[in-house]
Amino acid sequence: MAKRPVPASAAGVIAGAIDERADASTRPGTADGDAPRNFAKRPFSFRRWFFATGWRHIVGVIMVAFALLPIVFVVSSSLNPRGTLTGSNALFSAIGFDSYIRILTDPQVPYPTWFGNTILVASVTAIGTVFLGALAAYSFSRMRFTGRRVGLITIVVVQMFPQLLAVVAIFLLMSAIGDWFPAIGLNTQVGLIMVYLGGALGVNTYLMYGFFNTIPASIDEAAKIDGAGHARIFFTIILRLTAPILAVVALLSFIFTVNEFVVASVLLIDSEKQTLAVGLTKLVSNPRYADWSAFSAGAVMAALPVVALFLFLQKYIVGGLTAGAVK
Repeated sequence: MAKRPVPASAAGVIAGAIDERADASTRPGTADGDAPRNFAKRPFSFRRWFFATGWRHIVGVIMVAFALLPIVFVVSSSLNPRGTLTGSNALFSAIGFDSYIRILTDPQVPYPTWFGNTILVASVTAIGTVFLGALAAYSFSRMRFTGRRVGLITIVVVQMFPQLLAVVAIFLLMSAIGDWFPAIGLNTQVGLIMVYLGGALGVNTYLMYGFFNTIPASIDEAAKIDGAGHARIFFTIILRLTAPILAVVALLSFIFTVNEFVVASVLLIDSEKQTLAVGLTKLVSNPRYADWSAFSAGAVMAALPVVALFLFLQKYIVGGLTAGAVK
């Protein structure tokens, strides 16, 4: 049975009633059939604000102060010309650049050489870690082969053991390699880089493997239809889409290499080949005289490359380049 058309006048009345009801429901202090009520603005209550959001601001300020206090104390110690570091020293009680000049010009403290060695070792390690880890992660993510699952489990299990347990084995291994190939053996920066690459390959591979799985496989299939092989897909497509995780791995690897002390102190013997973490320790290793001011100055200057790298890679870390890759 066909429905009878509603007259235009009736339709207008119904539409007006619906609009009026909608307006009444959106006005504060109204209900169905009730007249709108005007409420006065509630006065500010510190107790209500504190329990609602104020305590979050207080916790945030405390955490920021807790994080900045060591940095401020190190900067204050580096500007202290007396070279002492005690709890009774007030922050910025004495300001001078004597410590910076002393650590940069002292012939017995080759700080520029240590700084250059650290940048070289950390940069090569970060680049090598990203490249090797990306190759391994792509293989585990996109290829199916015998032992794939066992290999992933082995990577996770091996990372459960701390690197400190392998220091003796690493020393003996590098000493034996140095007898056959002195260029990559003990007391060489190339050997140290190889040890770093082997130690960081597992955890970074597993980290990038999880990110590679988020990239749709349809991108690879479309590239294969156009005739692209695995090498072309990896270098021209996958590496660009995985830029955020590559930046994170590079940053973490760089920071770890700059701060690493145990393995570097065992493998590097000559002072001219040592890194900052090993060299700066000599300034405070003497119990009779520890130049904490010069040590703090060296630590402040050593932190500058890390901060610069973080600011440079921040846009890649924050941005997600896989958004909108597949329509």
